Amino acid sequence: MEYFVQQLINGLTLGAIYGLIAIGYTMVYGIIGMVNFAHGDVYMIGAFQAMIMLLICGALGISWVPLQLALMLVVAVVLTAAYGWTVERVAYRPLRGSSRLAPLITAIGMSIVLQNFVQLAQGPRPKPVEPVIRGGIQLMQKEGFIVQLSYLQMVIIVLTVALMSAFAYLIATTPLGRAQRACEQDMKMASLLGVNVDRTISQTFVMGAALAAVAGLMVTLYWSVNDFYIGFVAGIKAFTAAVLGGIGSLPGAMLGGVLIGLIEAMWSAYFSTEYKDVAAFGILVLVLIFRPTGLLGRPEIEKV
Repeated sequence: MEYFVQQLINGLTLGAIYGLIAIGYTMVYGIIGMVNFAHGDVYMIGAFQAMIMLLICGALGISWVPLQLALMLVVAVVLTAAYGWTVERVAYRPLRGSSRLAPLITAIGMSIVLQNFVQLAQGPRPKPVEPVIRGGIQLMQKEGFIVQLSYLQMVIIVLTVALMSAFAYLIATTPLGRAQRACEQDMKMASLLGVNVDRTISQTFVMGAALAAVAGLMVTLYWSVNDFYIGFVAGIKAFTAAVLGGIGSLPGAMLGGVLIGLIEAMWSAYFSTEYKDVAAFGILVLVLIFRPTGLLGRPEIEKV
């Protein structure tokens, strides 16, 4: 039981990170029907921005942890959001009226460009950093095995729930949220009714990139190491989470992320670590066979 509880905590923490990245996928797909495969690499850039800011704080002698975290969060979110806006403006907007295949190929190309850009700028070797948040709470102990909930895991879970609630409120009640929902239903009619479609889509990319930056900050603090390839792996898993939960649904993205995190943690604990990705994608295949729209997705109804 103690081992199960520890893996449950680890799985929820990992799933919260996947869920934040998956929200960016599902928001973009919900509005323009495109899978932004470069989103995982935007998350990777957010992780590097947070790491660089942490190193700058160390060079400037800033050792107070709350100030370090605040500076890392602000810098990572602002700069990564700028990357997200640039990717949409340069790579996707010129292709908006074309067939679906062209933006898909462009998204894969942007993913490769961002990967190689970071590889050239930061080098191919993993970049370790010192842990910032240490310690935790001991929940239970038996025969020398200690179940611990670290302070960092608490921060990750609480921050994820807060951001999820804030974005759900924003989309449900604010003018920007209404514009996003209008574009999701009928982009041409929304434009005729006065919605600035281009600005709404750009703001959606910025919001998704900001959430990815928060996830990148969490990963930097949680694993204390970054490399240029983490975006591809995490991006594929987050896309899997979005599809599993029902792409186009914010609660579905978070649910899918939590499920993927739990599947990986439990499979690694009780079976083989090498096959944890196989288990996650196998569950996805089964869900799509019996429920093609995902767990919380709605079937698309085409009006004629």
